[in-house]
Amino acid sequence: MREKYRRENRTSSVTYEENKLLSFHKESSVTSSFRVHKDGQVGIHYQVGELGDEEGFRRAEENLSIRPRSYPFELETGKRSRDMTERELTDKELMDTAAECMQYLLDKYPRFTFRADFDQTKTTNRWVNDKGMDYSNTDCSVNVSVGFKHVDSKDISDGSFGFSLRDFDKKVFFKMADDYLANYEKEVKLPEEIIIDTQYYGLLGCLSNQLNAENLALNISLLSGKIGEKVFSEDFTLWHDVSDKECWFNCFWDGDGCVTEGDKRLFIEKGVVLTGHSDKRNAEKYNVPHTGNASWSFADIPLDGWVNWRIERSEKTVKELLDGRYCVIPVRSHGGGFADNGDFAMPVQCALLSDGEKILGKLPPFTMSSNLFDMFGKDFIGVGCDNPIYNDKQILIRVKKGNIL
Repeated sequence: MREKYRRENRTSSVTYEENKLLSFHKESSVTSSFRVHKDGQVGIHYQVGELGDEEGFRRAEENLSIRPRSYPFELETGKRSRDMTERELTDKELMDTAAECMQYLLDKYPRFTFRADFDQTKTTNRWVNDKGMDYSNTDCSVNVSVGFKHVDSKDISDGSFGFSLRDFDKKVFFKMADDYLANYEKEVKLPEEIIIDTQYYGLLGCLSNQLNAENLALNISLLSGKIGEKVFSEDFTLWHDVSDKECWFNCFWDGDGCVTEGDKRLFIEKGVVLTGHSDKRNAEKYNVPHTGNASWSFADIPLDGWVNWRIERSEKTVKELLDGRYCVIPVRSHGGGFADNGDFAMPVQCALLSDGEKILGKLPPFTMSSNLFDMFGKDFIGVGCDNPIYNDKQILIRVKKGNIL
């Protein structure tokens, strides 16, 4: 039995350095994984660049004899194609757009120096096998990243902002630039109650590790023995969701070729931990539910761990969730993270104060700290139904503050 996974990637990039156009770069790549299955074993050939199927499968079959991997599972079947592309810019449109955006920054904020990348990426993944599977997933977006430095600053960089859009809109860029820079020079005091307003993707990394089915089974997860218990806030519900419109470049299938019904799966409901995430191997090994969360490797068999988390949104906006309070937007925060016991600490070198709709000024440096169970428990305020500041989902959590030494 044979299968082939192929990824085609095209990227055009415009880079500005020190306020000036540095380069335009364009590249394309093809990556393939040829696989031959026999008697619960698989031979794999990983290929960068074009290679004919006959030669690719010949090398995979050769590796089946030399370096077999154990994979005693049935291959998946099904046919489906998904294309998330909304608009694809020409190279000239991308360069003209980048130039217009940069000119806006230079005209309106002359006391800053900028570094910026405007990248358009289009990726198509396809997976076929001899059992009739034929899956393909295409996505395309323009991704913008802007780093800025104030003229009076002694730091190399004072912060950055960025976003991705499938249909790029310069107005979004202008608004985000104004949000971050218009009141940057206005210094304000830290509020007594620190409510962090941030994109939640990085914060969910620790939770993903705790929900790993193998870690749960081996009692090395902070959530071991807590399946079925209410551990977090009543307002905290967590999905693996690849139907989400802000799910960038994720396929609808996992590394085992499994597709979740409706492209999403519930893991925590109103604070109650329902299950851990598992691939086929761990589901069989530990007798736990198979959740379709195998990560993909071109060069090896899949392993557990692929999740695209989405916290269920509140029906309230960010401003309504704040209910008259202020929130803190971390602009530059490096050097912290989660400890093994779930404690979290992070120095915030640069942050902005917001009322949930607009930026009010720049805050002094501070440290924030919390714990996994507090962040998604008693100190979890919610995820707004709107996308101010970041043009993306954002979480509000209450944290403790301290001084940077």
